[in-house]
Amino acid sequence: MVERHQKQIRLHGFNNLTKTLSFNIYDICYARSPAHREEYLAYIDEEYNADRLTNILTNVADIIGANILNVARQDYDPQGASVTILVSEEPVLSEEKISASTSARPGPYPEDVVAHLDKSHLTVHTYPESHPDNGISTFRADIDVSTCGRISPLKALNYLIHSLESDIVIMDYRVRGFTRDVKGKKHFIDHKINSIQNFLSPETKRNYSMMDVNVYQENIFHTKMMLKDFDLDNYLFGLGKNDYFEKDLKQIEAQLRKEMKEIYYGRNTGSL
Repeated sequence: MVERHQKQIRLHGFNNLTKTLSFNIYDICYARSPAHREEYLAYIDEEYNADRLTNILTNVADIIGANILNVARQDYDPQGASVTILVSEEPVLSEEKISASTSARPGPYPEDVVAHLDKSHLTVHTYPESHPDNGISTFRADIDVSTCGRISPLKALNYLIHSLESDIVIMDYRVRGFTRDVKGKKHFIDHKINSIQNFLSPETKRNYSMMDVNVYQENIFHTKMMLKDFDLDNYLFGLGKNDYFEKDLKQIEAQLRKEMKEIYYGRNTGSL
């Protein structure tokens, strides 16, 4: 486990470490007819347009205590959106607050504001798509939170996961560059971490199956998450469970689980 209160490194100048959190989230649904698929894409465009994504990233900036310098956003035709926010550092924190904010503990839920951040940028891009034949539609969002300084962007994880409730989450965290202490010794990471899972809330860990692939000597950490259980009614777009025969519902659930497993494992599994 990561220590909650780690002795701080006395630095020579600015902390030049770059810490980047990148993750892909996937939402999957079943829309049987072409009309239902069109309605699904329209729903995604409404639910995840540039305005709402800007609000989400603005909340991330609030959570990590950053000053917003610039916002660029764009909706695309026929679907999709992108947002990029540049932010600047907050005033220097006390050693006590820095120690608390760099510890590996679950980050905030959407209603919480608990940490601060040095120089950073936040980006999100969305990719709705729909299978032409079998009714499966998948929405993907790519999110990056990148910092230069002492604070890890991992503090934003739980807010984003709970703001964009997802079936699959694939996360990468990496630390690049180095900083020097007052004796001239290089430090290639300034906090202890053995898994991104250290930063996830207990609720998230209960709800998802998880798998790690970490390269500790390169400061690269990778975690995949797949939702364990789901209510089929929440995955049927345009129609409800009462509109299908039982055998059709079993087939649809099998298709949804196949889609999730293929995304989670990153390979095609063949026909049902």
